[in-house]
Parts: sequence; C-alpha cells; structure tokens
Amino acid sequence: MSFSPPEAYIVEAVRAPVGRRGGGLSGVHPADLGAHVLTALVERSGIDPAAVEDVVLGCVDTVGPQAGDIARTCWLAAGLPEEVPGVTVDRQCGSSQQAVHFAAQAVLSGTADLVVAGGVQSMSQIPIGYAMTAGQALGFDSPFAGSRGWRERYGEQEVSQFRGAEMIAERWDISREAMEEFAYASHRRAIRAIDEGRFAREIVPLAGVEHDEGPRRDTSPERMAALKPLAEGGRLTAAVASQISDGAAALLIASERAVRDHGLRPRARIHHLSARGEDPIRMLSAPIPATAHALKKAGLSIGDMDAVEINEAFAPVVLAWLKETGADPVKVNPNGGAIALGHPLGATGARLMTSLLHELERTGGRYGLQTMCEGGGQANVTVIERL
Repeated sequence: MSFSPPEAYIVEAVRAPVGRRGGGLSGVHPADLGAHVLTALVERSGIDPAAVEDVVLGCVDTVGPQAGDIARTCWLAAGLPEEVPGVTVDRQCGSSQQAVHFAAQAVLSGTADLVVAGGVQSMSQIPIGYAMTAGQALGFDSPFAGSRGWRERYGEQEVSQFRGAEMIAERWDISREAMEEFAYASHRRAIRAIDEGRFAREIVPLAGVEHDEGPRRDTSPERMAALKPLAEGGRLTAAVASQISDGAAALLIASERAVRDHGLRPRARIHHLSARGEDPIRMLSAPIPATAHALKKAGLSIGDMDAVEINEAFAPVVLAWLKETGADPVKVNPNGGAIALGHPLGATGARLMTSLLHELERTGGRYGLQTMCEGGGQANVTVIERL
C-alpha cells in the first residue's frame, strides 16, 4: 500500500501596489486596502468565496483602524460571505509569511482544503511603534521593561531594529559604502522591473496608484553618501533602510482535493516551510540560521534556488546573509527589495511571496526561497516549487 503525502498549492497570488508614506494609498482605510486584494483574488481564481474555510492575514500594530481582527474586517468589507471566518497573525515583519505557513499547514494537515493567506498594513495611518507609544501614554513601559525574566536574561540592553542592524554591520564588517552600493542597486532593479512590466500581472491598481511608489529614479551614490548616519558614529543611514509604506497582498492556498473539486490550476506547491529564532538583541540576523535549517530539512542547497526574496529591512541584513549562504547575488531580490519598493510590515511577507511566484514564472525557474528577519530575533523560510 503506497502513501502519497498531502500537498499545499498556491493557486493565485495578487497584491496592491506599495504606496509611500503619505502617498496614494495613505487615505485608504486598512479594511478597504485588504478588501481590494481579497476581491481580486476571488475574481482571478474564479473560486466560490463561500468555499473558503479561513482567511489568515498578517498585520502589525493592530490598533485604531487595524484593530478588531482586521482579517475578518477585510473579508466583510469586500462583501464576501459572512460564514467565512478570519484571523489576524502577528509575527512582526514576517506576519504575512507566517499567514501563508498557517494556511499551508491547515491544508497539509487535512483540516482545510481552501484557505486565503495574506497581509495588510497602513503605516501612513498607524506609524511603526504606534501601539507602544499609545501604551506608554496609558502608563505602560516598553514590552520588556516590566519583565523580571527578560531583565535577568538580557539585562537592560537596548532592543531596537536600528541597533540590531548596526550590530550586524559591525559583526560581518559591512561598510557604509557596500550598503549604499547595495541600496542603489535595489532602486535600479526595481525601476527596471517597473519599466519592463514585470510587476504588471501581480499588481491590482488601487486609488489611482498603478505602480509601486517607492523606487527613486533621482537617487544616486552621491546623494546617498551625503546623508547623515541614523546614530552618531554609526554606518546606517536612511538610504540603506526599508521605506515606510502602505500595502496588501493575498494568496489562495489549496489542497489536491480543492484543486480537483473546484477545477483550479495550481501554479506552485509549498515545498518547505519553517521558522527559527536566535539572538533577540541582534534581532535581524535570524534568516542566516533559519535558511541553513530549512535547506537541510528540504534536502536542497542554496544553489538549487532559481530566485530568492529576502526582505531588505536594512542592507546589512541581506549582505550578511549573502556572505554566510554563498547565494548568487544576481538571483537575490532580482526586481529590487524593500529599500526601493517599501516595507508595509504585516503585508510584506505575502508581497514577497507573490513577487517570487511571478518571477519564477517569468524566468521558468523551479525553486524559489523566501526569508525575512522579524522582531524578537526570528525568521521564516518558505521554499516553493513552480509547477
């Protein structure tokens, strides 16, 4: 008696353009931003929305218009069936990549056949760290300050993504010049991708915005070199950091049974998914051990990957990862990354997955790997196989 392991397939993947802070999407309510991509996902896949068993969306800082289980609100704002539930995930910057993992795991376990995964974030309306600031106004300190266990383990060390990025640059000896060269290349790649129409199939225009607003055509190495460091004596500047943005993305994850019963066409299968953690003070280097762990479990090498999307939270995150993995830089973020395209926190994971799928289809590649650094010193890794 033979046993065929279950599969989880990506049937459809769409995204909104990524808007700049204060840009074309800044006035769109987060529920409507998410509803926009959910509507497009249903329309493009041709699926009966009542057949969807759950909606899993990532979002960070779920306060104000992003509060109250934004996944559920987005689905209802799209006018989709009330009997379909929704749940919101927060794994910091990896929230919507984790949403894809949860959706795939539900399908792989046999407990669901059709799940929507994605993410939404309006950083124009809810600035990064807003929830913490609001908590302080109510008399609460940082999430760590009141914990005896945390203090005993990590002391009174500063916990911030900026410090983490500086620590990575120092440990891996990454110069400011190397970071600026990488950042400039990210803008050039993104502009080329836009001009060649590489994002056209994956983007659903919204509020008059048809293209990602982040890439800067007027930037130059000279302009980057003129910027002041974010911290006195530091190597980081705003030019080598991801942009504050607004965005949303969604994917349809299906089982073999759902593919058969609904006449769907799978475009890729989830080959591997995992998450790992490491030093929460350095915070942003977890993609390095997470990638090694994932490749070992998947029985693959970095050379097997035809395309890689690693979030450009800061340039040193990717540059250190490249040093450790030996990946081909040409295959990594081939159409630019968050330094150019923007980083709408809870939506970025699904945006990267959507772009990765379309890039594999454009180039005819087989395997794609996605990873990203996350608050708390964590990282998700997903390997997909184009079909």
